[in-house]
Amino acid sequence: MYFSERLKNLRKTRMIPQKDIAEYLGISVSAYQYYEAGKNEPSIARLIMLADLFNVSIDYLVGRTENPLVNSE
Repeated sequence: MYFSERLKNLRKTRMIPQKDIAEYLGISVSAYQYYEAGKNEPSIARLIMLADLFNVSIDYLVGRTENPLVNSE
């Protein structure tokens, strides 16, 4: 459940409404809410968009690292 938890925490920390993220991704609010609830996962293209929006690595979003920085080599 790393993805859904991290997504929700990132959104809340940055105080971005679900509606705004759904609009940015080109999906409905309910489709976005499914991401945060862990009921659905985004396509690779939308995963990239989310990583770009929050300026974190995809590895961080999906729980492969604790380091949120992009290009953290």
